[in-house]
Amino acid sequence: MKGRACRVGLALLLAALGASVAGAAGAVTPLKATLIVPADDPRLERSLVERHFLGHTDGPANDGLQVALEESEFELQAVDAGVALTSQPADSLAAARTAAQAAEKAGAAVLLTDLPTDWTLAVADAVKVPVINIGDPADSLREQDCRARLFHILPSERMRADALAQTLVSRKWNKLLLLVGQSAQDQLRAATVQASIKRYGLQVVATKPFKLSADPRERDLANPLLLTAGSTYDAVWVVDSDGEFARTLPYRIVLPRPVVGDAGLVAVAWHAQFERYGAPQVSRRFAKAVGRPMTASDWAAWMAGKALVAAAIAAPKGPVASWAQALAKTPIDGSKGTSLSFRPWDGQLRQTVLLTDGQGVISQAPIDGLLHPSNVLDTLGADAPEKKCKVTR
Repeated sequence: MKGRACRVGLALLLAALGASVAGAAGAVTPLKATLIVPADDPRLERSLVERHFLGHTDGPANDGLQVALEESEFELQAVDAGVALTSQPADSLAAARTAAQAAEKAGAAVLLTDLPTDWTLAVADAVKVPVINIGDPADSLREQDCRARLFHILPSERMRADALAQTLVSRKWNKLLLLVGQSAQDQLRAATVQASIKRYGLQVVATKPFKLSADPRERDLANPLLLTAGSTYDAVWVVDSDGEFARTLPYRIVLPRPVVGDAGLVAVAWHAQFERYGAPQVSRRFAKAVGRPMTASDWAAWMAGKALVAAAIAAPKGPVASWAQALAKTPIDGSKGTSLSFRPWDGQLRQTVLLTDGQGVISQAPIDGLLHPSNVLDTLGADAPEKKCKVTR
């Protein structure tokens, strides 16, 4: 019996050693990715987060990324793939560039950024690996400042403006009063709004500036009744990147009309009350993991994680170039009712856009019945014939 026990023990030991060697031979080589974020993000300043402006960031990008990767563990294991994510804060443009170069040197195959526009460009120009822009909606990154390996998750400003313009057309709210803030960002976004208004045949009856000021002499520049008097309109479109003035407009204007833009009816990538296509399950999983409702920026980070997983599954052992190809060509499920993919001409993720009043989702864009030669999602944002991006992907 003793000899038999020894033989059995030896057999078990050899089996264990064989399994260990086999496991080592088939060890997963994960897709290495690095997230670069501001070291002290002004968007996450406490007073801003507490006010929960629609369309604004309420938490760090890493939250959505981690939820997506945790959800996909079984899917990755099933094909012997993996994703290894690290995060690197940067306190300046130069620091972001240095962090990108260091990550590439350390073997990162993909970089993710949640940075200001010029920082994002610095990162994209510093490396040869694909870069996924999670949080910057600037149209310039998709147009004149585009890069061949730069991809974008959030809807661009033009996509959001087109979504609102389509909705206004569908409601026959054709005459608009446009209120615009005085910051450089508001002026740039107002030009985008004007382009969408022109594209869909709407009419601006008047454009008026507003200004929040502690100077009593400028008090009238922030008075909703004064700003909305003297014109006949179907809706008021407000452009207010800060959000403080816009939130005071609904129900405080002269005519009983809807407010759209940065208050009232707002175009966003995601809302926690979206109730179709499996969206409630996505929002619940995020809220359970993170402890707060899922916002548009959280969805963008979650989608970036899904994109990493899709690329890792499509090219689990490929060289760096294969990761960019996998990102560009692999469709992704974003729980929006249709397969999402990156546009080849500007790197923007095609997607539906949600219209919300903050309490729930009112509608989606593209609107029903809108036609397009190839993909109706390309009615949002710059279509291929309109592209200003000159790079080849």
